[in-house]
Amino acid sequence: MIEKTITLENVPLVEFLGAGNRNIDELSSAFPKSRIVSRGNEILIKGESGDINQITDILHSLIDHFHQFGKVTEENVRGYITQEKQDYVPDDSPDGIVLYGTKGTPIKMKTANQRRLVQAVIDNDLVFALGPAGTGKTYVSVAMAVKALKNKHVKKIIITRPAVEAGENLGFLPGDLKEKIDPYLRPIYDALNDMIPFEKLQYYMEREIIEIAPLAYMRGRTLNNAFILLDEAQNTTPMQMKMFLTRMGPDSKMIVTGDATQIDLPPNQRSGLAEAVKILGHVKGIGFVELNEKDVVRHKLVRDIVDAYQQHIGKQPKS
Repeated sequence: MIEKTITLENVPLVEFLGAGNRNIDELSSAFPKSRIVSRGNEILIKGESGDINQITDILHSLIDHFHQFGKVTEENVRGYITQEKQDYVPDDSPDGIVLYGTKGTPIKMKTANQRRLVQAVIDNDLVFALGPAGTGKTYVSVAMAVKALKNKHVKKIIITRPAVEAGENLGFLPGDLKEKIDPYLRPIYDALNDMIPFEKLQYYMEREIIEIAPLAYMRGRTLNNAFILLDEAQNTTPMQMKMFLTRMGPDSKMIVTGDATQIDLPPNQRSGLAEAVKILGHVKGIGFVELNEKDVVRHKLVRDIVDAYQQHIGKQPKS
């Protein structure tokens, strides 16, 4: 059994706990294996680690709710309990469900290679997910990161991309480097909006529980107890890739995604992704998953487009 104490500050106990401690009783009934007791302005929790993490999150949500609305009802307590328990999805969930999205919609693995990617992330702390556009490598990776955060396996999510211009000039865009690159991170924001309610996502980002930043912002950091995703990794240089991979700290996971057919680096610049795959291919504890045109889950024409381009590339004379 583990014990944890939460101190209530600037919160009137009667209004927060409810008449006759009904709010706490409602919370206790949802976690019968744990004990929740109020003592003065403190709430003492005793139970297993998983229960305590969930109870703590619910109490923090209720405290935020009280500061916003000035009261907490039993219905509010039930709502936050339901939301918290819906968030949790075990690794061996049925029907290939990774997690439940913002409207309760299950987000599932749709192809055999997506299942391999999910299993690789479970089995390894560093995974390279390689494949063409539309195969779901980024979407599934974001889903695994959100699941790890919801299930309390990590304390934060960090998502990054190299600031490489793809036929456009970043210098003409307004703002600092992060503001310039945010439009290029739009697919990441879209995925997160599918998986986390807007208010909660804003809360996470304001407190940097979820951080989305250009790769240049990673230099000099050690990323502990985090789920870190490097997207569009084909556009890293070898030096950038090595810098990123060596940021990994204790209790962290990393996924590196990329498409070797969409390199936007200058012609004389080597791709850090291609080099890393060659150098690290024999290292134990690193997973490699290749997705292909059969994994494309966008419009049915996308698969044919990807296949046509690959055939065209195959017919080009080698220099």
